Amino acid sequence: MANVDWRLKGVIFGACNCNWGCPCQFNALPSTGQCTGGDTMRIDEGYFGDTDLDGLNWGMLCSWPGAVHEGNGTMFLYIDERADPKQRQALVEIAHGKHSQEGTMFNIFSAVCPTKLDPVFKPVEFDWNMDARRALVRVPGVLEITGEPIRNPVTDDEHYPRVVLPNGFEYKEAEFSSSAIRASGPIKLATTAGHGHFARVHWGPAGFMS
Repeated sequence: MANVDWRLKGVIFGACNCNWGCPCQFNALPSTGQCTGGDTMRIDEGYFGDTDLDGLNWGMLCSWPGAVHEGNGTMFLYIDERADPKQRQALVEIAHGKHSQEGTMFNIFSAVCPTKLDPVFKPVEFDWNMDARRALVRVPGVLEITGEPIRNPVTDDEHYPRVVLPNGFEYKEAEFSSSAIRASGPIKLATTAGHGHFARVHWGPAGFMS
């Protein structure tokens, strides 16, 4: 298959079952020994070849029996029902790493998730407020993910950490938060006070773009 040029620029909210901070971001093992989580994105500007992707919401939820780098994971995509057939196919091919260079985010996630479930095409509600550290992702009958500020366990004051990863392949800078996940679709998960992060991203075939 010939590679297609593509771009995705917008905002993401990521959430997983790990403790606040997400050990994966620091080359450490997952908090519970296994990882389940993913990203939801609002595409502000995007294309796949001559297919426009502006304004679509979509995301992926992945699960691994151990650490992410150990592989054997499962990938599940949820894509805005407003997407037409060409847009749907474009996002599936991007997520499955078919048009990304080796060592970039989608190439890596595809490699460590050999099981790729059929995507669903439903309304993807996505409210995102990085300044307030609040997010809501809702896909009817599939999942609901919320984000809120981390709170001090003694004073209950809101805590606003920011992490900079100069060599990050998902993002270079993110605001960290708490998250709760209720997933009842093909990948099931129920967590509270897990990891969350807000970031602005710009991805292409060569990875993260400035």
